[in-house]
Amino acid sequence: ALHTQKRIELPTGDVMSPIHLTTTYANSVPGESEYFYGRVSNPTREIFERTIASLEGIENYDELPALAMASGMAAISLIAELVKPDENVVISKDVYGGTTNFFATIARKRGLEVNFCDMYDKEKLESFINNKTKLFWVETPTNPMMNVIDIKKISKLAKEYKILLAVDNTFASPYLQQPLNLGADIVMHSATKYLAGHSDVILGTIALNDKGLAEKLYFIQNASGAVCGPMDSFLTLRGIKTLHVRMQRHSENAKEIAGFLESNSKIKTVFWPGLENHPSHKIAKKQMNDFGGMISFIPKGSDFSSSVQIMKKLNLSINNKEDLKLEKNDTNATVQFLNIKKGKRVRLQF
Repeated sequence: ALHTQKRIELPTGDVMSPIHLTTTYANSVPGESEYFYGRVSNPTREIFERTIASLEGIENYDELPALAMASGMAAISLIAELVKPDENVVISKDVYGGTTNFFATIARKRGLEVNFCDMYDKEKLESFINNKTKLFWVETPTNPMMNVIDIKKISKLAKEYKILLAVDNTFASPYLQQPLNLGADIVMHSATKYLAGHSDVILGTIALNDKGLAEKLYFIQNASGAVCGPMDSFLTLRGIKTLHVRMQRHSENAKEIAGFLESNSKIKTVFWPGLENHPSHKIAKKQMNDFGGMISFIPKGSDFSSSVQIMKKLNLSINNKEDLKLEKNDTNATVQFLNIKKGKRVRLQF
């Protein structure tokens, strides 16, 4: 993946891809070059998009580059454009709060029928399928309960009913899991997290291995304009160079922390798929190369107030590798799931 930049050979012989900050390109004859306006094409962004496609196992990444978006949510909203009003989306119930909020509000206002479902319950999942069902949305591992969805199993059902399967691969990264090779049609990332890895980029990506479907998304990406900038592309390319090392260490550290929490008398439940007692452990062992660095847990006798105190002492954030000073109610539930009502969070078990 790190050699995808070789497509664009520069006369100066740059070993590292430069940052192309221009908005327009000189064409002595209109249309003589593929480069004419920065929203439509940018060499730095193109190298980044090809790198993402390669990471996700797409061998012909020159023909099927990924799509780099302004944020993970921009990537999600772009994928949702494949679904027309009155058509149906079935989404796993345990997903990132921003994803839940988008599909529960904006997507429904656009006229989409949205059903949240326990993806482990095949009978329930099939009950939501009708002739208008066009998209399964799966996040694995999930946020925040760390459930791992069997992508091959869901893919088999999706193909049976001719439904697209999109997978949010953010918590695994391509290093630990490649959904396209497991049968998914679309894979997206909030590259803000593991891919960029240095707390200085907001960016989303989409990769897919179907030319026809890709062309639809390329058109919408260009027309809607929510592309990422060349500087963000460059920074994320830089971060990707250490992705394998970081993911290995994240997984190693998570194993130690999960074991510590599990043996702690003050902790009720630990959610990490690497633990043998985790309900998704067997699935994770089958479809992931390791178990990742994300952990969630429930303290014994916990309530909102005590959870706030724990978060203040931990000084950690999902979006940040540095320590944070958390103020007032700045917790996982109030930040990630800000727009989800408390009753809904209780029903979703977070």
